[in-house]
Amino acid sequence: MTNNSLTKAKKAKVDEFYTQLKDIEAELKHYREHFAGKTVLCNCDDPRMSNFFYYFVLHFHRLGLKKLITTCYKNQNPNLFSQNTSGQAVYLVYEGEDIGSPPNPNIAGLVHPLQGDGDFSSPECIAFLQEADIVVTNPPFSLFREYVALLIEYGKHFVIVGNTNAVTYKNCFELIRENKMWLGYNCLRWFYTPEGTLYEAARSYWYTNLDIQKRHEKLTLYKKYSPEEYPRYDNYDAINVDKTADIPCDYDGVMGVPITYLDKHNPDQFEILDANDFIIGNRAPQKPHGLIKDKDGSVEGRIVYARILIRKRK
Repeated sequence: MTNNSLTKAKKAKVDEFYTQLKDIEAELKHYREHFAGKTVLCNCDDPRMSNFFYYFVLHFHRLGLKKLITTCYKNQNPNLFSQNTSGQAVYLVYEGEDIGSPPNPNIAGLVHPLQGDGDFSSPECIAFLQEADIVVTNPPFSLFREYVALLIEYGKHFVIVGNTNAVTYKNCFELIRENKMWLGYNCLRWFYTPEGTLYEAARSYWYTNLDIQKRHEKLTLYKKYSPEEYPRYDNYDAINVDKTADIPCDYDGVMGVPITYLDKHNPDQFEILDANDFIIGNRAPQKPHGLIKDKDGSVEGRIVYARILIRKRK
């Protein structure tokens, strides 16, 4: 499955792409110090099938968790490898008791019905959100904007999966620009569908607002600036840099870099700027997200791909 397939699925509100356990383990190993004594909420996860549930149960005591809560929407499939559907939204509260190996959430009657449909913005799910310290899940692609806005509204820490394009959403990019959200360690390329089929995606990211070592790693720069190699935009007061690795080490002005730069962004080294502040005259449209989107920016008449404007910290 290509990124276009995921985009089509998002538009069609087909949101059930499930995260592999190995991908969860590869990312969350970098956040262990954040979990001690905390209540974790997975509010898009049926405990009968979610790999997020399995991860936190398996590592509950090693992480020193206080509590794990999972909730799911009523249309979740209770068995990843069957065609049976569930008409009931459920929740689970786990506090470290023995539920077998592998973990069986049905032991001791831990799985309970929700009164409503399990929507993450419903009152009963909001009550769980208010109780939680950290939210960890793979939310629906089509509701990512609303989902992130809810987490910010309630002041929650989070580690969540989102499509690559989410960085260009207005509310998401503003959070990134203001250092209120950033990319995690890894990209995800493989997901399960409800039918149990493994599909390849072009790229998805982990998004978080927990401080991690990666965002403080200084980007090593080695190239020297020259006007010939780094031409200026026709319509933005900035130079164009085609690759993150080619950011010049001796240039202090505004630079346009690819979206993929965000995977290397160090807020101590560079600041992310609002592209609207650097439009020359009226040569480019004002954009609510503050990016140079595809076809908006040009260099000597040549259209460039989407760009983020950055500048070295002084």
